[in-house]
Formats: sequence, C-alpha cells, structure tokens
Amino acid sequence: MNEAPAALSVRNLSVHYGGVYAVRDISFDVAAGEAVGVIGANGAGKTSTLKALLGLVPRTVGGLRFGDTDLAKVKAHDMVRHGIGYVPEGRHVFVGLSVEKNLLLGAYCRPWNKATRSRLDEAYDLFPMLRDMRGRLAGALSGGQQQMLAIGRALMSRPRLLLLDEPSMGLSPKLVEDILAVLQRLHREGLSTVLVEQNAKLTFEAASQCLVVENGAVALSGTSQELQHDPRVRKIYLGL
Repeated sequence: MNEAPAALSVRNLSVHYGGVYAVRDISFDVAAGEAVGVIGANGAGKTSTLKALLGLVPRTVGGLRFGDTDLAKVKAHDMVRHGIGYVPEGRHVFVGLSVEKNLLLGAYCRPWNKATRSRLDEAYDLFPMLRDMRGRLAGALSGGQQQMLAIGRALMSRPRLLLLDEPSMGLSPKLVEDILAVLQRLHREGLSTVLVEQNAKLTFEAASQCLVVENGAVALSGTSQELQHDPRVRKIYLGL
C-alpha cells in the first residue's frame, strides 16, 4: 500500500477457531504517522484481525513487527509498553470509577510525573466535556461520552500506534462526526492508527489507506479516495 518505511508490518496473519478460519493470511503495513482503515460487513473478520495483532486470540503469523520490536514475541498485556494503544469494541470503561481515574488507569505503566500530568491535560483538551465530568462515575456517561473516555484513556500511555475497534458503534450521527474530528486531529499530529470499522464513510474520511475484508481475507486494498468510488466495495457490503 504505502512504500514508505513501515512502523507496523503484518505478514500472513491468520486466526482460526477449530477448523474455521476467522482471518486468513492478512498482510499490510502502516507507515509512521499513517492512518489505515479496515472495513467490511459484520462478521467479516475485522475485530478478529485487531485482536490477533494484540495477541488476544490464538493466531499464526509469518511476521509482526512494530519498528524494531518483534510483536509476535510480546504478550498482550505488554503491548502498551511498546507504544501500542487499544480502544476496544464496546468501550469497556470502568463504570464504578470516576472519569479521571479511568484516564489515569490508561497511564498505569508510566510514572506519575509532570509529563503524565500534561498528558491528562491533553486528554481534557481533546475532549473538553470530560474535564467538566472528571469527578462523575464513568457508568453515568452516555455511550458517546464513554467512547471519548475510552479513546482518552488509550492516549494516556502516549502510544505511537493506536488501534481502534468500531469506535462509531451505537453513536448518533453528530457523535460520529465528533469522533471523526478527533481521529483526523490525531492523524495530523502524526499518530499512526489502525481503524477497524463497519462504517465505511467514517473510515474513508479518517484513513488515507484502507483494506476491505471479506470472509476473513483482504478482498481489496488501496487509497480511501480510490475505494470510496469502487463499485466492488458496495458489492462486498451489500452483496449486489
């Protein structure tokens, strides 16, 4: 896709449950500062791909590197220490803790110092409504507010690569636009991202490169500009 040196390199990634393949031989690169989208219909294998990158599901992989690190040898709970942030599907905020404590838990692997405090201020700058709600229990937030909290929490570890799984799920069109604006800002600031989404329109606007996944394999890949006008994308989504 992009011929620039890859920050993330994935080769022949597969996931199978019993004799059924959820993901089959997916390969792609994410260059430093690049936003890559992974789109497809429900059940296409998008979430399994993301979880396999993190080592959250059993996988086989020919190569998985992030910079100089061989991620195939890194445990899932150590990914954050190698500069990888994760926003899971369904948000999974700690509903019994305050907004601010949720954010601070995102920096659990970093010492509490001036740099970490400044990261908290940056999260509040990115999501001003969270500053106003810092003392409120996360469980009392709306779905959109919880999604912003989940993104802010992932950013607290100061990742170099952010993986997002269906951040627009269940959100109103206005909140989807808000999430898009945040993703575009992060892209402008040079953060590498992999965005897994069923919402193709959002992905084409947030990512410069895209993979279209069908039945666990890459059916199409290219720039967002190319793919958003490709009739094959409509066929994969709608079967038309």
